[in-house]
Amino acid sequence: MKPWTQDEKKKALEAFARKASTDAKFRELALKNPAAAVKEVSGKDLPAGFKVAAVARDGADMVLVVPDLVKAGGELSDSELEKVAGGRCAGSCGISQVCLVSSTVPPGPTYVPGVGGACV
Repeated sequence: MKPWTQDEKKKALEAFARKASTDAKFRELALKNPAAAVKEVSGKDLPAGFKVAAVARDGADMVLVVPDLVKAGGELSDSELEKVAGGRCAGSCGISQVCLVSSTVPPGPTYVPGVGGACV
């Protein structure tokens, strides 16, 4: 399968967030099976082995994404380092923006920016 372009990712994430905020049935799908929801708005399957999770804001003032557990005393693997390479967004993510790392959480009033990715 051909990898997604940055533009395809951005469009899919924007469509996902827009539809999840206005369509109750789609929102339910997004929470139960986010990969199917992404496919519904993009027309494309996620790459093989790509995992996606969706969380509901449900009126929270802040949504925090809990990072993966790091092995005690161990160093990060090369693949783990690649996931965080690049630091914060190149854009001007503020506390009122969401920083998308392939897909973290949908936009809302208050989010803590993620690592890497693109600001929307």
